Amino acid sequence: MATPIKLPFSNKYDQQHAQEYLLKHQDGLARKLSHKRDEQLARGALALAGEPGLVLDLPCGVGRFWPLLAEKPNRVIIGADNSAAMLEIAALAQPADVVKRVQPLQTSAFAIDLPDNAVDSIFCMRLLHHIGDPAHRLAILQEFQRVTRDSVIVSLWVDGNFKAWKRKRLEQKRRLGEEQGGYQNRFVLPAATIEDEFRQAGFRIQEHLNFIPLYAMWRVYVLRKR
Repeated sequence: MATPIKLPFSNKYDQQHAQEYLLKHQDGLARKLSHKRDEQLARGALALAGEPGLVLDLPCGVGRFWPLLAEKPNRVIIGADNSAAMLEIAALAQPADVVKRVQPLQTSAFAIDLPDNAVDSIFCMRLLHHIGDPAHRLAILQEFQRVTRDSVIVSLWVDGNFKAWKRKRLEQKRRLGEEQGGYQNRFVLPAATIEDEFRQAGFRIQEHLNFIPLYAMWRVYVLRKR
């Protein structure tokens, strides 16, 4: 059996990092408003996907979306993450009545520890913008295609907006200013590129939702298994 792919940031989320990640998303008005918009998009995407009954939240991080996923009373939630520390913090940080609805699972997105067609939908917020290698993205998408019966909800950064243009200029300045060979772990993808990768992995695109059209990089896709 092939060894699962491991990226340089895969083991970053120890107890301290997990705690910092939790606090980061609660820090300040801008982040709170951003989280509210994330929730709006997620609710819209779940509705478009037909309000799936069995959802795999991967990577679930500190359970930021568990209360939202638990809004549907009979929904079964599998909260999965590569980091045991993230799962531990999530169980402490989220409301107890929500946590008892979640089945925790420590697993890699490259090799999900579930059988074929195991869930109705995979809910994947804030992972793919960390994956710069097309082969790695395709490996994740093919694994999602194997594990879901029906849909995938996925968020990432795309081009064609003001923030992506601004980021590209900033990165060009950095390259001119200093030869830094440091590991990059956030990527803006051309929408045409990722949409082609979705199709290669066996999905059709049902819909996409933009965080702030023409301004923000975040986009949520609702994909259906072909």
